[in-house]
Amino acid sequence: MSQQVEQRMVHRVRGEALVAKVKELLHEGTVRRLVIKDAKGHTVMEIPVTAGVVAAIVAPVVTAVAAVAALAGDWTIEVEHREPPASEG
Repeated sequence: MSQQVEQRMVHRVRGEALVAKVKELLHEGTVRRLVIKDAKGHTVMEIPVTAGVVAAIVAPVVTAVAAVAALAGDWTIEVEHREPPASEG
């Protein structure tokens, strides 16, 4: 039986750094979902990422994130990663 382990990480960025961080995370290949929150903790955008379609969604997602980043301020990115299960010895 194969299980995937999920891992959550939180990144805090400011203004235009939001776009660069989202690009970096999308290109990692292990991201399952991104949640972008404003300084007050309100969810501004949720981005589900399906394996295999990352290249197809990067451009529109980055455009949307750039529009949000233009609002300036502090942002929090919550990242759900999926990792392959550790091999059993």
